[in-house]
Amino acid sequence: MKNEIRSGVLPARKKLNINWSDTIFLFVTHAAAIAALFFTSWTALITAVVLYWIGGSLGIGMGYHRLLTHRGYHVPKAVEYFLVTCGALAFEGGPIQWVTTHRIHHAHTDRTGDPHTPRDGRWWAHIGWILFGTAQIHERSTLEHYVPDLLKDRYYRWLNTYYWVPSIFLGIMLFAFGGLGVLLWGIFLRVTLAYHATWLVNSATHLWGRTRFETGDDSRNSWWVALLTFGEGWHNNHHAYPTSARHGLRWYEIDMNWLGIRTLQLLGLARAIKRVQFDRRTSAWQLIRGRVSRTV
Repeated sequence: MKNEIRSGVLPARKKLNINWSDTIFLFVTHAAAIAALFFTSWTALITAVVLYWIGGSLGIGMGYHRLLTHRGYHVPKAVEYFLVTCGALAFEGGPIQWVTTHRIHHAHTDRTGDPHTPRDGRWWAHIGWILFGTAQIHERSTLEHYVPDLLKDRYYRWLNTYYWVPSIFLGIMLFAFGGLGVLLWGIFLRVTLAYHATWLVNSATHLWGRTRFETGDDSRNSWWVALLTFGEGWHNNHHAYPTSARHGLRWYEIDMNWLGIRTLQLLGLARAIKRVQFDRRTSAWQLIRGRVSRTV
């Protein structure tokens, strides 16, 4: 196993079932992303950057991850639905399946049962688990165990099945108002880059970087993954305090998702915010909850 981890070779026991639908979709998406490079324009570039932020920061980071998975803060239901719908635009699966996968990851981090640990191979952690593993597809009994809260929500049940609908509408609008180039950049190239950024959290931040906390797993803090994912790369911080809405704990640890949550608070839309704060009296980090002062 150790040699497999160093080489990144997928263990033979993982090569049993190929998820053909996901494999074909990813092939088409990557091919279309390459095609987008032949239709470059400022409009297409700006569209892709804005949607990368909407899907990756508002959607995955603030919505799917810190809000739904860990309940690091609370917002009105309308705002919650908006953020989670933005997450669907990232095309990483429905919210119920996505949250289930991530809660399983935290329950079995870098141990048997972790769906995408690099201990099963670097390639496996990055993309192999989607091509051959769970691929955000879990049985009903697993969902009932890990996400009973989300199963009670009618909108999340619908979005979990039809998470592709918002992207279809978005694609139609991009093509209608911007043409093929804007469509290719705004959907395919943007989604492909966001995929790899998210997968780097599964792979790179469990392989390279620095540790601040002893978490009992391989989680690391990676500044460059944090830049690509709006703050999700401060992974060791996150595994030490999973429910904290703030992942970048020092001033130099850029965490755009945290700034987004702080903005919601300043607008009166976010409350009961959980975050980690350093107590100088005890020289220790502690998890606190409540309104964040303007100095934090």
